[in-house]
Amino acid sequence: MSRRRMRARNETAEAGFTLIELLVVIVILGILSAIVVFSVRGINDKGQSAACKTDKATISTAEEAFFASHDPGKYGTMDELVKAGFLSIASEWYDVNPKDGSYVFSPPVGKSSPCG
Repeated sequence: MSRRRMRARNETAEAGFTLIELLVVIVILGILSAIVVFSVRGINDKGQSAACKTDKATISTAEEAFFASHDPGKYGTMDELVKAGFLSIASEWYDVNPKDGSYVFSPPVGKSSPCG
């Protein structure tokens, strides 16, 4: 009878995890999460850069369409591009200034642009 009790105690004692095993798992998870954080870190910067390039390309296309459909040799301002229907909304990152037969991109007045 005592052997049965001893065997039952040993089986229940082996059913759980030790403190060292749990600490090892926590350390491994910490290392893996640090690797993921550092690898994902630059994705936001790349996304912002791609959004800036896309916004600039959209405005350039709208400028060329405005130039082709309006007075020859005249590029439009951001407001003119929106009013003419070539852009749905004005850019929050760029402003367009027509100068000497071309156009120049600049940050909007009074705002900082993440596009630099």
